[in-house]
Amino acid sequence: MKATPTKIPDVFVIEPRVFGDERGFFFESFNEKAFNEATGNKLPFVQDNHSKSVKGVLRGLHYQLPPKAQGKLVRVVQGEVFDVAVDIRKDSPTYGQWVAEILSAENKKQLWIPPGFAHGFLTLSDTAEFLYKTTDYWSPEHERAIKWDDATLNIPWPLNGMIPTLAAKDADAQLFLSAD
Repeated sequence: MKATPTKIPDVFVIEPRVFGDERGFFFESFNEKAFNEATGNKLPFVQDNHSKSVKGVLRGLHYQLPPKAQGKLVRVVQGEVFDVAVDIRKDSPTYGQWVAEILSAENKKQLWIPPGFAHGFLTLSDTAEFLYKTTDYWSPEHERAIKWDDATLNIPWPLNGMIPTLAAKDADAQLFLSAD
């Protein structure tokens, strides 16, 4: 696997080695030893999640408070999304900065988002199936959300005239500067 740090050094774009021929393809979607060596992490993954969304669905920006903060290794197995990670670690030199990556079934890229980041994505294709591994279990009492369109963050979501479809918790999310 190839792990490339983003402009926020703790966030990595992971690209697997893909072996393909006229029959199709094969790749390791996760290898703990290779992942730990490439990213310098040794966090356990305890839960796998799978979601499907239609075009224009925007999920996020979600995070969990300590002691239940989650790291996420995310990828798309069908379709395409605009994926975003926001550094919410107040003592970090990159606090308030964000990175984005197009993840798709075609490019097979993954994004490693460590604990202490908010995460969200916008579905760009007609549908997208999104898989992610987490380093801690979902904990509703620790879950929070930051407004996807917060002016402080100024994320250029590629809406192309679409009005995003949001869950109620995302529509009612906190502004970045007032979030827990």
